[in-house]
Amino acid sequence: MPIQTIEPRRLYRQIADQLRGLIQGGEFPVGSRLPPERDLALQLGVSRPSVREALIALEVEGLVEVRMGSGIYVTARDAARRVEGAETAHGPLEIIRARQLIESELAAVAAASSDASLLPDLEETLREMEADIARKVLPIRGDRNFHLRVAQASENSALLAVVTELFDERNGPLFTALGSHFEREPTWHAAVAEHRLVLQAIARHEPDAARAAMRGHLQRSHDRFADNWPAAEAERLARSPA
Repeated sequence: MPIQTIEPRRLYRQIADQLRGLIQGGEFPVGSRLPPERDLALQLGVSRPSVREALIALEVEGLVEVRMGSGIYVTARDAARRVEGAETAHGPLEIIRARQLIESELAAVAAASSDASLLPDLEETLREMEADIARKVLPIRGDRNFHLRVAQASENSALLAVVTELFDERNGPLFTALGSHFEREPTWHAAVAEHRLVLQAIARHEPDAARAAMRGHLQRSHDRFADNWPAAEAERLARSPA
């Protein structure tokens, strides 16, 4: 048989495979609650974000259910469904960290730009976000337009293509599942305020401030995905005195 290309497995997929094997082997029976995320991370020797991405992958497959204020429960021994794109998707938190590295520098470049249409265009994207929030619609359109417009200021089509591809990972099954646990009106109002700080730094033509504002926005976005989901809330409740 011909030699096959070796592809490195994504870490969260390796974790998901191990947890799936434990579920299928009866270590975690249907109806049982999985150990807390922090304990799984320690036992596996990995970061909590990687564990969270693995748990979301198992939720997408229908093996576990994330319950608000309670934890993560096994719902089936075998995958109930196969979702197109889930096997090859990058981890949502991994995507945000990649975007942070790239887009922080692009914000600095935008702050040095002389493009006269940049600021009005960015203002328009924030109005789009605010209008969608008012209509109780996730403001993905304006959010996407903001980040792509900042990238366009670099006048580098390769960088724009990278930012576009990374942002559009939001449409994948893992990002959608994770977002469903925390994306609410208050988090989007916070995101608009963070975007405005980026815009203000660009308007002042301060590259360092723009870089810091974009880095801060994407870090807080990462933290919202990481901290504001039901399993994390369950752990906080478990540590709190009665």
